[in-house]
Amino acid sequence: MKILSIDSSAKTASVCVTDGKTLLSECFVNAGLTHSKTLMPMVDNALNQADLKIKDIDAFCVNVGPGSFTGIRIGVAAVKGLALASDKPCAGVSTLEAIAYNFIDENVVVCAAMDARCNQVYAALFEIKNGVINRICDDYAVPISELEEEIKKIGKTVILAGDGAEICFNAMKESLGNIRLSSEFRRYQRAYGAALASINHNDFIDSSLLAPIYLRMPQAERELKLKKENK
Repeated sequence: MKILSIDSSAKTASVCVTDGKTLLSECFVNAGLTHSKTLMPMVDNALNQADLKIKDIDAFCVNVGPGSFTGIRIGVAAVKGLALASDKPCAGVSTLEAIAYNFIDENVVVCAAMDARCNQVYAALFEIKNGVINRICDDYAVPISELEEEIKKIGKTVILAGDGAEICFNAMKESLGNIRLSSEFRRYQRAYGAALASINHNDFIDSSLLAPIYLRMPQAERELKLKKENK
């Protein structure tokens, strides 16, 4: 089964083509470029590198959140369009779970954390053992101080990964002895992680059902709600 997967949920962006769990090609960018300009050229490049056409793809996959509201919408819209045009199924994957798949070859506990600003992160904890990922908790938006308390309960070394990992590490390193900052080459979410998660879950759906997952309202909506409440 050939899958084209996309991630544009934060500053980084990536596209990959897989055949089963075998990675055929991958494009990754971490230059702060606008996803609306770079994503479709990356799709073309990934297909060209794998010597495939869009008609050869059996299914599509995308990280649907949490993360950047704009970035998530761009990725979801791209996959919905590609899947609809080719009449193929697609899958939506948790961005935090995709990060955990960077460590699939280790027996570790991973805290995937993405910067949600205002001293908060989007986070989830995963335990990986013998190539199997088990969730410890659901994805949630949480103050860093509360996440610290959850990690303290783990009782094992926890690897911090994601674009919020360094923020969390700097905030927790003085009080927690069981945390380790991931190396940068494994830190960020990748389309390949999304592909592996979609294969393991096998929950491909019609493109009309694909939707972003936001753990909190966008800033504009929060500000509008606050204005209404203060009237």
